[in-house]
Amino acid sequence: MKFELLNKDASSRLGRITTERGVINTPAFMPVGTQATVKAMSPDELKEIGAEVILCNTYHLYLRPGHKTIASLGGLHKFMNWGKPILTDSGGFQVFSLSALRSIAENGVHFRSHLDGSMHFIGPDEAMEIQSELGADICMTFDECTPYPASYEYAVKSLALTTKWARRCKEWVEDSRVQWFKNQALFGIIQGGIYKDLRKRSLEELGEIGFDGYATGGLSVGEPKEEMHEIINFIAPLMPEDNPRYLMGIGDLNDMLAAVEAGFDMFDCVMPTRNARNGTLFTSSGRISIKRTEYKADNSPLDENCGCYACRNFSKAYMRHLFLAKEILSMRLNTIHNLYFYIDFFRKMREAINKGQFKEFKSRWEALLQ
Repeated sequence: MKFELLNKDASSRLGRITTERGVINTPAFMPVGTQATVKAMSPDELKEIGAEVILCNTYHLYLRPGHKTIASLGGLHKFMNWGKPILTDSGGFQVFSLSALRSIAENGVHFRSHLDGSMHFIGPDEAMEIQSELGADICMTFDECTPYPASYEYAVKSLALTTKWARRCKEWVEDSRVQWFKNQALFGIIQGGIYKDLRKRSLEELGEIGFDGYATGGLSVGEPKEEMHEIINFIAPLMPEDNPRYLMGIGDLNDMLAAVEAGFDMFDCVMPTRNARNGTLFTSSGRISIKRTEYKADNSPLDENCGCYACRNFSKAYMRHLFLAKEILSMRLNTIHNLYFYIDFFRKMREAINKGQFKEFKSRWEALLQ
């Protein structure tokens, strides 16, 4: 993996990540394909809207259908017929958020499957083995996602585990006896909760180990927006300039604008796809709910400034009808639109950075999103 910093507009950055399977222009939004599929979208549709990378999840694919099954079928790219880059989350957040029972040990986490209640164990070795066999282009270290609220004492212990596991992930990758493909990049994950000194310590410890990119995790787990933004603005300028900076699990447009202004490059979130399935759609005039009565006989497109398939071909009235009738096509059209909007939003953001106009871009959108 190669990262190039192409331009800067104050602290916001324009970059390019080059992998064996394709280029990712940054700032970039990664649609979430948790279980080897972006819900309601085909791979061809993702390509048509301009997606350059998607995120899949280690925890879910380990439980079903199993990483060894996927490996036996040619790896994740072949399994889901996606030829562009894939980033895999290590599963640490899902163990934290989904498992009904978990027990954290020095070497990993014992947890109960949310699917059938069976007991499992994932540690740094297992997380690396799973991601290696999936064949992801960018892999993440296994971390302990510090909950909110958490005492300083807990956050210190949690951070120590995250650093220990990150070091073990790097050692596993460098072990000549394991099957780790040279085209796979490894990102370290910064933890530390809402404590700035711990965030700084986490970054310094990861930097000493050395990774291809650095991610900030453990945000959007219940903390107030003000505290989230404080950590975002604190940590981004400290992160290495010559590596991609990834802010994990953040998808609110205002939050992403703030994070790009701080210097982050990569984002992922289920927000556009989940909102689409619930009938909430993003437009150039702001967010709307397609179920509203005012759209019952509205023959205009959802967004006259949008070039997606849904806006080119269907009216608000039709999309409202589909949603209220609970038709499958409603989920598909809504998802196509929302993801197109997000991908296009980032394309326009990159153009603004390149022209030295990011501040104006951010101000215009913040006024619209109020």
